[in-house]
Amino acid sequence: MKAISYARYGGPEVLEYGDRPDPKVGPDEVLVKVRAASVNPVDWKCQAGYLDTILDAFFPVVPGWDVSGVVVQPGVSVPEYGVGDEVMGYVREDVLCHGTFAEYVAAPVRTLARKPRTLGFEEAAALPLAGLTAYQALRTALRVRDGETVLVHAATGSVGSLAVQIARHLGARVLGGVREAGADRVRELGGEPVVYGDGFTRRVRELAPHGVDAVLDTVGGEPLKSSPKVLAPEGRLASIADGEVVGLGGLYFWVRPDADDLTALADLAEGGVLTVRVARTYPLEQAAEAQRAAMGGGLGGKVVVTVPDH
Repeated sequence: MKAISYARYGGPEVLEYGDRPDPKVGPDEVLVKVRAASVNPVDWKCQAGYLDTILDAFFPVVPGWDVSGVVVQPGVSVPEYGVGDEVMGYVREDVLCHGTFAEYVAAPVRTLARKPRTLGFEEAAALPLAGLTAYQALRTALRVRDGETVLVHAATGSVGSLAVQIARHLGARVLGGVREAGADRVRELGGEPVVYGDGFTRRVRELAPHGVDAVLDTVGGEPLKSSPKVLAPEGRLASIADGEVVGLGGLYFWVRPDADDLTALADLAEGGVLTVRVARTYPLEQAAEAQRAAMGGGLGGKVVVTVPDH
């Protein structure tokens, strides 16, 4: 099969397009013909070696954890899926080796759900990692409930934009930390924008005089540092981006693959609760260019690599 791989740590320049062995299909896996895979910050962080202390890399590594595609072979102990089923997945393994930037990937059943019928393959590939991160952070880490007020930092980012929509679905009032240019987008998502800069905490307090019940930080840095100042006395704080949150009394949260949660996201997408924005697409062989575009930021949506259906 054709795939993107890297034989050493580095930036986009280490990515190569070429032939890789076809995946073996384990008993609890399905072989997926990849139609699309989205680019996430964790891809280039792994590729740069930043996660070397927790994830072994077996070079050459095929990058990518998000995927959408079509099942072409179920494993011998997989009754859940059959040939031709359209799926999406957050295909994270415990090591770096067999990723989704390839024509085929062997995906454990625990990482998959059926693709929402209302989403194209590109949109479906952009949903799993970011969507699961938002969903699990709000429901598991922050335990957001109906009637609460939630502040989401970087509310127009890939995780933040989904978190705004999910929190609204949970019945929360949502304040979205954002730059001025993104204020209208927060409103479109159902949130109330709060512009960063001097007076940010005062503006939050004006909207929520008694403090917010929960803060979800998706960016770290100054927005995270401001969070304790806007929390209600029993408020909860979680960050997916910055371990310094622990010193502020919050929780540092990592997403995990979960088929049930991913199915719940698919249901929300099919029900019109969630919209996914794809900013740019690139063919698989241009994955390095796709990664550079994603690293530059400011696109207003996810970057996705696509694989032809042949």
